[in-house]
Amino acid sequence: MSLVNRPLPALYGICTASAKTRAWWLCRDGNLPSTSRISCTEPSNGGSVMELEVMDRNEQTYHENSSASEDEDDDEEEAVEWSKDELDAISALFDRPMRQKPPKPPNPVRQRPLPLPLPHKTRLPNAPAPKQHIRLAARAALSSRSSFSDQVCKNPEVLIGIAREIAALPPESDVSIVLDRWVRFLRKGSLSMTIRELGHMGLPERALQTLCWAQRQTVVPLFPDDRILASTIEVLARFDQLKMEDALEQCVPSASRAVLEAMVSGFIRAGKVGLARKLLEFATINKRTLSPSVHVKLMLEAVRTPEGYGLAAALLDELGERPELHVRQQDCTAVMKVCVKLRRYAAVESLFGWFRDTGGRPTVVMYTAVIHSRCRDGRHREALSLAWEMERHAGGLLDLPAYRVLVKLCVALRDHERGVRYLARMKDAGFVPTGDMYGGLIGGYAAEGRMGRCRRLIREAELAGVKLERRLLSRLSEMGVEHSQL
Repeated sequence: MSLVNRPLPALYGICTASAKTRAWWLCRDGNLPSTSRISCTEPSNGGSVMELEVMDRNEQTYHENSSASEDEDDDEEEAVEWSKDELDAISALFDRPMRQKPPKPPNPVRQRPLPLPLPHKTRLPNAPAPKQHIRLAARAALSSRSSFSDQVCKNPEVLIGIAREIAALPPESDVSIVLDRWVRFLRKGSLSMTIRELGHMGLPERALQTLCWAQRQTVVPLFPDDRILASTIEVLARFDQLKMEDALEQCVPSASRAVLEAMVSGFIRAGKVGLARKLLEFATINKRTLSPSVHVKLMLEAVRTPEGYGLAAALLDELGERPELHVRQQDCTAVMKVCVKLRRYAAVESLFGWFRDTGGRPTVVMYTAVIHSRCRDGRHREALSLAWEMERHAGGLLDLPAYRVLVKLCVALRDHERGVRYLARMKDAGFVPTGDMYGGLIGGYAAEGRMGRCRRLIREAELAGVKLERRLLSRLSEMGVEHSQL
């Protein structure tokens, strides 16, 4: 038996180790013959043959071990099988919500403040800011950089405080005691507000003393100034201490527009309608154009009595003859009320249309005046359509005169159910219905013979503390309606 065919079990481990250590140079040695030329009959190197046999055995053993391990894995896979209950139990573990810690409240110290609003997000893109807001913002920005004297001379609180200090002086003391302490902070026009405040306090003598003190100042020139003069003249005219009725014709050509308007306003507030009218005539003769607000004030004062209706009509015609009319919204509404009293309903409609055409937005007060004018003119359907427009534009925010006019309109239309709904809306808004509103609805229901409604409204009026007319109550008593106000 040759060495190649003889089994060598004792050398298995040694040959394996030597094969592993020498495999790296065995495969790279070019002098060794290939395995295909090794033969048992030919003489060869015994060590090389033995090593080749050992390598063949190692490869065979490796393949056997790998096949055995694969069989074991297959057996283990076949042996490990999950039952349905076990799978359900495992899936149930994942279905349950996991326990989480409760969230901690935010720490106020570490809480991040909200970002400042951006102008392009808080402001409409095509909405220009009103000029008044721009002026206020510019005034606030410049106030910090202006001097202390500039801040004092325009501060209303300081100027009104000066008037209160003057009012607190003894009668024998002069106003210079107070004004000398503030003289270095005052500028031209500053004392006009102080003088007006003295007029509100009923101190025309102190207002005149303040004007005389301003005329004497030379270090800080405070006079001549039309604002101080106009305020003083208005206060003196209001308290009937302007003794210049005979010199009105002489003072009109030389006086400024502010002084003339202040004089007319003072006469109007004093109730001297004749003097105010005379001053307006002198201004017209001398071609002096005054503000329409002065005419409106005089018209409102004139229509207080029926004797002044003619004067109010003349002033209204003069106001309508102006080529250019610049009237404020409140003055326009006041003129409408005067026209309603004068029964010039066409003038109300013309003025209302002109105000809309000029781009004005009517308020609730203006809508109320026009609705009242149409009710007085007998155009109730047109008044109702305007009432719907007023509610749509006002968003349901009406005042007490508006509700009164609407209830009267419903009574005129004999739509008493709508009038009762307006009463309910009034009470929800916090208003208390007046006696004429209850009286109109009760009279309307009584004319229709609905005594149950009459009793209910009478009970509501009694609970609200509203007294009804005795003539209405006596008529209801004759009709058999019980009440407790007689």
